[in-house]
Parts: sequence; C-alpha cells; structure tokens
Amino acid sequence: MPRKLSTIAPDWWDYTTLDSALIEEAARLTPADMVKLSRDGFRVIMYDTLEDFYLAEALEYITAWRQATADQPVGLCGPIGPTEQLPLVARLVNELGLSLQHAHFWGMDEWYADGREVPVSHPLSFERADRELCFSRIRRELAMPEANLHFPKGDVAAYVKSWDAGVRCAVMQGGQGDTKHWAFNDPVKRAGKYQDAPPSPAEYRKLGTRVVDLHPVTLAQNARTSGGGNISLVPQKAITVGPVETWKAEKVSIWHAGMHDSAFGQRLTTLMIGKKIADSAVPMSLLADHPNVQFNFYRGGIGSCQVEMH
Repeated sequence: MPRKLSTIAPDWWDYTTLDSALIEEAARLTPADMVKLSRDGFRVIMYDTLEDFYLAEALEYITAWRQATADQPVGLCGPIGPTEQLPLVARLVNELGLSLQHAHFWGMDEWYADGREVPVSHPLSFERADRELCFSRIRRELAMPEANLHFPKGDVAAYVKSWDAGVRCAVMQGGQGDTKHWAFNDPVKRAGKYQDAPPSPAEYRKLGTRVVDLHPVTLAQNARTSGGGNISLVPQKAITVGPVETWKAEKVSIWHAGMHDSAFGQRLTTLMIGKKIADSAVPMSLLADHPNVQFNFYRGGIGSCQVEMH
C-alpha cells in the first residue's frame, strides 16, 4: 500500500506520511508514559523548572570538557536552538577556572547561501551566536584555542576531518525541530528514487556532513523562533552535521524545552525511539539505533495533544 502524501508539503516526506495508528498512539501519551519508554540505550528525564533544565544542559559541556587532557582531548557538539544554556556554560567555565586548552567544540550546523556558509555578520549566523553567547564571554586565560573550534563551512572537508583527528566527542547535544530533525537532518524531498518511499534508515545513516535543502516547515519554524516571523530572512539551505558524525559521539542528548517542537512532536519521537521504530520521514527516530541517547524534557513545556480552539 503506498504511503500517504504529506499534508504539509506534498513534495516532501515528513511525519504526516506515517501510519495513522502510530500518530494516534503518540498523541495519547502522558508525560508518565513518556518516562516509561526509557530502555537500555535510551533514557527519558524530566525537569520541573527551566532553571534546572538549562543548568543541566550547561553542565554537560563542563562534564565533557573536564575530561580533556593533552593526551586525550575531548569535545562536545552543540546546537543553536536551544541557546539559553550558552551563557551559563561561559559563567561556569569562568567560576570554576576551567582551562579549555585541550577541549574542543563542534558547531552542529550553519546556514548556506550564495554558494557558501553565511558570514558571521549574518543576523542568523549560528557561529556568531555561539561566539557572542558563550566563547567570547570566557576569560582569555581559560579560552579554547581557536584551532579547537570547529564550525561547518560550505567546503565541509576540514570539518569532516576534525571528527577523525583523535578528539573524542563525549556528547552531541541537540534540539528537535518541527520536522523532527536534529541539526538540519530534515526529511528528504519526495522525488527521484524517493518518490514512493523515503530512504531506508540504513541509507539515511550513511549521510555525513553536507549541504541540505530545508523542508518548508523548517524555514517557517526558524522564521518564527529566530527571525520575528520574517521568513524571507531565512536561507533555504544549510550545512548540517550528519548521522555519520552523530554515531561517532558517545552520547546524543536532546533537549526539549517546549519552544521548538510541539506537544505532539515531543511525544512522537519519544515513542518511536523508545519502541525502536526508525523511519527517515522522522529523522530523529533514527536515533533508536544509537547506543546512548537521552531525551531531556522541561515538564512545563510538554503540553497536551487535546484539541483546544484559540
């Protein structure tokens, strides 16, 4: 039986092409049900306050970087979205006097326009946000060497090479977008060999860092969350860390504050990962096959899937 057309963007794959029974099961989940989906390799954690939530996220940076030595450098791959943890990271580094001499950082993604990564002068530049909210706030004597900061560029070769340069990635953090992506690993277009079915999970997992076309929902989301609703400001392409690099991270830690994906989306990927249902129309669900995944939720941001007219 052919799969449904997307009800959002018929030229693309996305979660609306899933079986209706799975969608209905996800919508019924309570927060308690979500916690019970924890299993070996997948842990669901709830935080009762945003202060605790973002502090815990910031502490993942500190825990990773404290392990770094000259002989065994350690890094973390971090997102823009959420960003609230970044100033806390800088404050903790400064207060603890933590030298980042042997620590590393990978940016997850960056916008792509006019044949290259957007410059740091672009108002939506992710590198700019990382530097302004975190790295430029760290005291100079503690700061990470510039060579240890790895931001994706249009020519991805140097970024890809940095993942195989002897630095251990202790954790890859991420948020979850409306298309159920981490970084900009969006579903693919419904075209060519993917006209009738999306890539298999095994095929999608072979994708490394690359330039991608962005699902229309991703464009709208970033306009809403970062651009004041001005969708014309949002580039239509981005550079994203891929599944290949993601599986090199010892742990994948996803942070759901309730400000990016919806009440339904948070439930759907929890269900699919918890029950090991991988489908590339829901890219986040592919993490069902990663050996160490943690979903972190702000309880007040989980919301409800009950119909309410506003």
